[in-house]
Amino acid sequence: MVYHSSFVDEEGVTKACGCPLLPLKSHIKGPAPASDQDRTDIVDEAITFFRANVFFRNFDIKSSADKLLIYLTFYINVALKRLEGCRTLAEGTKAIINLGLEKVPVPGEPNFPFPGLFPLPQSKQEAGERQGRKKG
Repeated sequence: MVYHSSFVDEEGVTKACGCPLLPLKSHIKGPAPASDQDRTDIVDEAITFFRANVFFRNFDIKSSADKLLIYLTFYINVALKRLEGCRTLAEGTKAIINLGLEKVPVPGEPNFPFPGLFPLPQSKQEAGERQGRKKG
């Protein structure tokens, strides 16, 4: 059984390229609002559901949060592949930090892994939000 996101209430949620900017438990400022540390966020859901969802070829999308869950599942998979050759905690930490610093392709760019999943950005500002940059 595919696990869907519990973040289905999209009222008042800002979106970038059709992707909801859901609250995150993070001390790093970005376009997504901050979440309480004791609440589950979309990243927690992606990690929790990863082992089950990674085995499904098809995923019935019920909300835009499900699209984000698909993308995060892909990102977790990429992160795990980066960690495969790491022999120490320091190597693994460096690999994940470097992954986080890489330029992330946005919908409409040639290297975006899910063409058609998200609508194209309507402005450069929206493309920047999708990459995690602050508005400005």
